[in-house]
Amino acid sequence: MANSLKDLIHRLHYSLPTARLIESAMPLTPWLKLWLLDDSNMDRPFSPEEVRVIWEAPPYWCFCWASGQIMAQYIEQNPEVVKDKVVVDFGAGSGIAAIAAAKFGAKRVIACDIDDDAIISCKANAELNNIQIEYSSDFFELIQQENDIDLILAADVLYDRDNIPLLTELRKNCKSILMADSRVKNLDVDGYSSFAEGHAETLPPLERFDEFKHVIIYAANGLKD
Repeated sequence: MANSLKDLIHRLHYSLPTARLIESAMPLTPWLKLWLLDDSNMDRPFSPEEVRVIWEAPPYWCFCWASGQIMAQYIEQNPEVVKDKVVVDFGAGSGIAAIAAAKFGAKRVIACDIDDDAIISCKANAELNNIQIEYSSDFFELIQQENDIDLILAADVLYDRDNIPLLTELRKNCKSILMADSRVKNLDVDGYSSFAEGHAETLPPLERFDEFKHVIIYAANGLKD
């Protein structure tokens, strides 16, 4: 077992001591696999301590959210958007978008997430897919070091509406942006326009509302020369 996977299991057991991870092929992109929560043994009441830990440190990185799946599918269908480019996956989570970018010809891919556990998840999933990517836990440090970011990918980063102002900051530091989101239906941010959509379900199934299965893809031109 690779060290990254061992680390990921250790972090999962901090939140859910009896939980397991399972190698899961993505329905929309079956060539891409992720280590996701095995929900077959989770159909039971959680203890008060488990509930407390889940609320304080939810293991969101062992789910694959709908927007990440749609982003990976879009990259597969339109590989020219990443080919030979320096790509940053902002708020990478499980790393699904970063893995897709690396798979379809990006020159460099950097998975960026403020959560150290998400970085561990990205590493374990990159190893599972035999993909080489780079990692950063500090976006603002990253943009100081990298002057040639061609494309920023952002999937499911608007779960908190306080993140919306970040979209303007992203434009300042790259040449173009692709964003996929299922939370905000009428995004009104200068420079961003919707151009595609798709449907996917969080894996393992978590959200029962159909509205969160509808994903919109937005594009924006960056302001970096």
